[in-house]
Amino acid sequence: MNIKMICLGAMALSMAAGSALAGSSTGTSALDDPAKMKPFYTDSGMKTMVGKDAFVTAWKALTPEDQAAMRTACADEAKNANPTNTHPEFCSSVKLNGGGS
Repeated sequence: MNIKMICLGAMALSMAAGSALAGSSTGTSALDDPAKMKPFYTDSGMKTMVGKDAFVTAWKALTPEDQAAMRTACADEAKNANPTNTHPEFCSSVKLNGGGS
């Protein structure tokens, strides 16, 4: 019975780890998720940022995991700065208003 439980646990763990790794290999960043980014913008095209108070409120509404993923994505954009970086205003707001939270 114990061997069966160990095998089932190992299988479940490998499936969970495999799906997590598969999701991270797509190359999309946390900043590309419209559902998470929408509260930080005033328009549907996500071109105009909300004010500082609204940004802080939206930032605090995120889970700690989402906050960490966004900080990491912003740090990656800063390291690999080029014309295709699409979130410079958002990332500077994260650093100023949400980075210390």
